[in-house]
Amino acid sequence: MNTHTFSQLGVPASIVTALTRAGIDSPFPIQVDTLPDTLAGKDVLGRGKTGSGKTLAFCIPMVSRLGGELSGGARRKGHPLGLVLAPTRELATQITVAMRPLAEAMNLRVTTIFGGVSQTRQVQALRDGVEIVVATPGRLEDLMKQGLLHLDAIEITVLDEADHMADLGFLPVVTKILQATPSSGQRLLFSATLDNGVNKLVDRFLHNEVMHAVDEENSPVTQMTHHVFETPSVEAKKDLLYTLASGTGRRILFMRTKHHAKKLAKALTQAGIPSVDLHGNLSQPARDRNLAAFSDGSVKVLVATDVAARGVHVDNVDLVIHVDPPMEHKAYLHRSGRTARAGAEGNVITLCLPTQKGDLASLLRKAGITVTPRGVTSTSPEVVALVGEVAAYVKPAPAEHHQHGGGGRSRGTSTGANAQRKRAQRHPGSSSRRDGVGQSGRPARTASGASSTSTRRSQQRSR
Repeated sequence: MNTHTFSQLGVPASIVTALTRAGIDSPFPIQVDTLPDTLAGKDVLGRGKTGSGKTLAFCIPMVSRLGGELSGGARRKGHPLGLVLAPTRELATQITVAMRPLAEAMNLRVTTIFGGVSQTRQVQALRDGVEIVVATPGRLEDLMKQGLLHLDAIEITVLDEADHMADLGFLPVVTKILQATPSSGQRLLFSATLDNGVNKLVDRFLHNEVMHAVDEENSPVTQMTHHVFETPSVEAKKDLLYTLASGTGRRILFMRTKHHAKKLAKALTQAGIPSVDLHGNLSQPARDRNLAAFSDGSVKVLVATDVAARGVHVDNVDLVIHVDPPMEHKAYLHRSGRTARAGAEGNVITLCLPTQKGDLASLLRKAGITVTPRGVTSTSPEVVALVGEVAAYVKPAPAEHHQHGGGGRSRGTSTGANAQRKRAQRHPGSSSRRDGVGQSGRPARTASGASSTSTRRSQQRSR
């Protein structure tokens, strides 16, 4: 049991206060292990499962040291002191959110740099003399080539999720970036695995590094319960999926393609289950807007591709559902890691068609997951238990009615109506759904409600 405090580990009082304000009172194991070395300026190689507290494990020492003995004198425009490299825009944004309150406590400024948006604000932050940059490799290299960003003053460099950067093909760019930082600076590398060339980065750029590993590589989270639900047909899978998406808690549904993620989010919304999508085809403002809606709870269902398998750090995700099983076991573990974060419990469900049984069994074996597949329907007791309280029906906006007209999408809506009827049968005495009206005053998910909804949709289409 962890009995250490941040103060005992050497964290400055102002940062401890900022952590307390954020509701963080005691360090996680990976923070207990690494902070004495990182605060002492040593190079550290950290390996830990997703949700283990890696972000604060490098944010705390970076802010502590740059606000203290490494603060230097007057800031030079375009010459930051600290650099964090992350593989995705989402992850870079969330690192910045976690770091900013700590940095402000030490009078340091943090900015995020990534592609897909105008560079104007990013360049202005650099000209203002920002101390810490959190960036994706591509845009950072662009700004370096334009002469707008220089890494010669970098005191601390962090590579977060280095294995994912390798998977995305970023290692040549990351190598160039690290070469541009002073070799005397402190370097921290955090990664779930050391394959795909990550070990070469360690050998080349870390000096006398101290390695800290919390849990074995790719180890599943112990608070995470895995389920494999077998369905006999595509239609049965759809019905089960709509039911699983209908609860009041947060859930992330993973799809293999951008097109199917977008299509499913629209179909669920049309069926009265508000959903947003997250994938590579979205603009950055749309990504930010959808992720914010999911994070603040105004939308409880996020339909995503693997772009969200590492970049979404939202607490209290009750369910992760692999609608499409991933291609390889590491993706399964990273997707699954969106639940059971920060010591919380969570459930992971994989939907499996008959043709997928062999490949899924092999994938789970490689991931170290032992689970007995079960044939279920949308009304099976284990499904009902995982759904929990069913959310009230939310009438789609008129614009969405228009957008979702069409043969392919109407089939999804029909499936949603079937799921609504079955959920109503499971909760016949629910006072919130009497007379076809939910607690919010919106149409309820009842058999009659589903019919009246279909009637309204038909009327609107006829208009």
